[in-house]
Amino acid sequence: METRRDTLNERLSEATLADLPMAVERPAYARADLVPGIVHFGPGAFHRAHQAAYADAVLADDPRWGIAAVALNSTGVADALVPQDGLYTLATLGAETRLRVIGSLLQFPTMRNPAAIVAQIAAPTTRLITATVTEKGYALTGEGGLDFANPAIVTDLAEPDVPTSYIGWLVHSLAERRRAGNGGLTILSCDNLAANGRRQRRAVLDFAEARDPDLARWIADVVRFPSSMVDSITPATDDALRARVAGVLGITDAWPIQRETFTQWVIEDDFAGERPPFDAAGAQFVRDVAAFEDAKLRLLNGAHSALAYLGLLLGHDSVGDAMNDPSLARFVEAMMRDEVAPTLGAAEGLDLSTYVAAILTRFRNPAIRHSLWQIAWDGSQKLPFRLFGTMVEARAQGGDARRLAIAVAAWFRFLALPRPPAPELIDPLADRLLDLAATGNVDALIDDSGIVPEALRGDAALRAAIRGAFRAMDGPAGVRGSIETA
Repeated sequence: METRRDTLNERLSEATLADLPMAVERPAYARADLVPGIVHFGPGAFHRAHQAAYADAVLADDPRWGIAAVALNSTGVADALVPQDGLYTLATLGAETRLRVIGSLLQFPTMRNPAAIVAQIAAPTTRLITATVTEKGYALTGEGGLDFANPAIVTDLAEPDVPTSYIGWLVHSLAERRRAGNGGLTILSCDNLAANGRRQRRAVLDFAEARDPDLARWIADVVRFPSSMVDSITPATDDALRARVAGVLGITDAWPIQRETFTQWVIEDDFAGERPPFDAAGAQFVRDVAAFEDAKLRLLNGAHSALAYLGLLLGHDSVGDAMNDPSLARFVEAMMRDEVAPTLGAAEGLDLSTYVAAILTRFRNPAIRHSLWQIAWDGSQKLPFRLFGTMVEARAQGGDARRLAIAVAAWFRFLALPRPPAPELIDPLADRLLDLAATGNVDALIDDSGIVPEALRGDAALRAAIRGAFRAMDGPAGVRGSIETA
């Protein structure tokens, strides 16, 4: 690509926006008029590719939803973007790459100025707190409550005015908001955690109750914690992306972001005050997010796992490569439509046939190279939710599960691959699984792996289907014959 200047010493900023090529989209609003109505914790790549892009899309019509981006454990984002006036480039990867400058990030409070974090959350203009802090950031026990043994929680309860954890920061800042008399707001988790709103609410109330029962009651009364489901593949920023973006912009962007074309944000419609207008940018407000979470887990993630194990056995390396295999693509689509979709209930705003079509289009995106090995790792943690539960539900409804059985058998065959040449197995149960797989005994894998649910273990028909598929893959027709005759 040709550059527009002899050097790339200039940085993306308000001063250089007007000089960008016409093909590059830029904020369609006056940023000086924006108000930071959102405080976001964890402004990593996914947030900047997802929630910040939704906010950017609505600011021209409603300038009250700008973002103050808070990073508790790093100053990297602030150091990269403050010199750029908060601007960065989002590259959307599809048949063609689209570049768009995002302007919704207005402030970057960090631990260098903790008072600014508290002040922004306590401000009357702040209506919404969002978070992408990963599951670890919520400091939960396995039962879903706050882990009072977590070292950060122990420290924050001992010194609540100088918090270190995300939950500690929320409660400390809400206490200041209560003192200021600025009323409630909405705290919206955007992490891939089932029922994330309810889990976050419990963690916050557990901490607040331990700190100040009156504060806990105030939070329970005036703060809302809706759940949400988010989805969009966001590859890491690398030097190739930086060079590509600079080649088009003609100036340097210290931290551009890339994601696939598809993006989804489903939000429980439960807000303490005014609801942000993200539906104008394609978000869905619904009564119950759980149905969307189940659909993603069973249709998207389940199909991903089936593609990974079958694709690797057939010699493919990426999701796109596997989807270019006609018989494998047909198999996965039939599994999704005929066996998985019937296990999912109807839900407001969710058309399963359209959702399946969107997933298949995503899988075929030539601009996203998603490694099958990456998807295949940690099967013991993934398959109980992605495949085993679906098989049990399909049988309970009197439906077909033969393709699901083939996908599970493919995992067993994957475990039995010789290593090397296959890479070392990455799985917390690797030693146990490899020992069981070496026996070639499917019933031992089902009974002794410790991850197959009792309902599946006790179903003779499902066991026979897995056993038969496993044996067929070692027969004359092999893996390909198994999927072509399913």
